[in-house]
Amino acid sequence: MNNLATDILDSLPDPVLLLDAGRAVTRINPAARAVLGERALGRDLSHSLRHPDALRAVDAALAGGGQHGVEVSLPVPIARAFDLQALTAPGGQGGALVIMRDVTTVRQNERMRADFVSNVSHELRSPLATLIGFIETLRGPAADDPEARTRFLEIMDAEAARMSRLVDDLLSLARVEAREHIQPETELDLAPLLKGVAETLAARSDRPVALDIADGLPPVLGDPDELTQVFENLLDNAIKYGGDNVRLEAAAVARIPDIGLPGACIAVTDAGPGIDEADLPRLTERFYRTDKARSRSLGGTGLGLAIVKHIVNRHRGRLVTSSALGRGSCFNVYLPAADSPPAV
Repeated sequence: MNNLATDILDSLPDPVLLLDAGRAVTRINPAARAVLGERALGRDLSHSLRHPDALRAVDAALAGGGQHGVEVSLPVPIARAFDLQALTAPGGQGGALVIMRDVTTVRQNERMRADFVSNVSHELRSPLATLIGFIETLRGPAADDPEARTRFLEIMDAEAARMSRLVDDLLSLARVEAREHIQPETELDLAPLLKGVAETLAARSDRPVALDIADGLPPVLGDPDELTQVFENLLDNAIKYGGDNVRLEAAAVARIPDIGLPGACIAVTDAGPGIDEADLPRLTERFYRTDKARSRSLGGTGLGLAIVKHIVNRHRGRLVTSSALGRGSCFNVYLPAADSPPAV
């Protein structure tokens, strides 16, 4: 293999190997070394790839020519899925070329879509079953009972409203996901937006919201409607779970965690029951709830924090959550200043 071919092989992001007719590895690129280990070169492939289906595909390519594929899962060092393709090596010298395409993200997304459909079906099935049950009751035993009819209609109204909120949140999530790669370009003053959100939520809930906006808060590039949705969602959660001890604070920061740019930090804190540390990494997953019964009883759809995460991502910011059981919660939204370099 000449230098150009070697350079091309080494630059490929997917693991690639060349095998001789006896199945020994004669060439291996850096991506393949990371998966199979440094000792794969010069040895039979079975020493580094202990997967019967993969070895059968390779043997078929060595024996009969053509291309043979199989999907394999390897713990390297965490489980990753690969679409392995084995084909007869070019040049007529025997041997085989093995290409391994990492499909881990594809499979994860497929599982997420399947879980999402299952969760949506479950979330809609419950209120629909309630509505159908009460309709049947109103047509039958409760047809001539005004008191029961009034009570049942109130329950039906609540269940219909729950479905409406779920549909609204699903549409909102779909919209923001579709635009997540497009950063807003409108320069925005956060102070009046935050003040308006705090006043609206305090009036709606008849609960106080302590507001502290420091001087020197930088403008950001943002969509005012989406950012309003972010802080309404966070404040609404804080009020539901934190009662009268809710604070909204905003201040300039010199460096945003992970991205290192100057910007603004908006913190929503409460003194509620707090969140178990084990639940924190999953808070922004669709339909994930730490207390399912309480969340539903308070009108939650299980999508609010997923929407918050995607909106913050669209604004090239960061969402950082800290909490402990019995100590309340703090949700920090970091947004880059408008004059910051573009965030990747």
